[in-house]
Amino acid sequence: MNVRTWIVAGAVPVVLAWLAQPVQAADRIKVAMMDQQQIVERSVAGKRALEDLKSYSTTRQKIIDSDDQELKELEKALQDSALTDEVRKEKQEQFRAKLEAYQRRIQDFNREVQEKQKGMVQDFAQRIHAAASAVAQKEGYIAVIDRGSEATVKIVVYGHPSVDLTEQIVKEFDRQNK
Repeated sequence: MNVRTWIVAGAVPVVLAWLAQPVQAADRIKVAMMDQQQIVERSVAGKRALEDLKSYSTTRQKIIDSDDQELKELEKALQDSALTDEVRKEKQEQFRAKLEAYQRRIQDFNREVQEKQKGMVQDFAQRIHAAASAVAQKEGYIAVIDRGSEATVKIVVYGHPSVDLTEQIVKEFDRQNK
């Protein structure tokens, strides 16, 4: 055996031992997953917030529906053949003004609902983070990853149910947000 063979023969076990170290360290790392959407939908505060948002949207929709009905009635009145040109012109102007107001109102209401939704999401993200941190620290996890969903971004492709902390986080979330 020459010197080169001895060096390679000696280096291989060292390299293999070095490569094996991260695997051994990974055995001690605890990582879990959660589903933020499920936490919002199943927690008491989340259910209440979703119901409030739904009620808020429904109230706005009723106003839009009322405006829509008023526009339909005005449009129907414009079809009356007994109207004089002057009255028809006046009603057309009234219809145009109401239509513009209706369209602005829809835009305003949509913006309001989106802002309310965005605020709720930001608030819940912070509160879910606090609950997830508490559970993770208590259980010895170094990371908790949001599973994601088809509607957003699916982050975890596979996760064993034993590392899903969603239920524990829901309970902690409810405890923190009474």
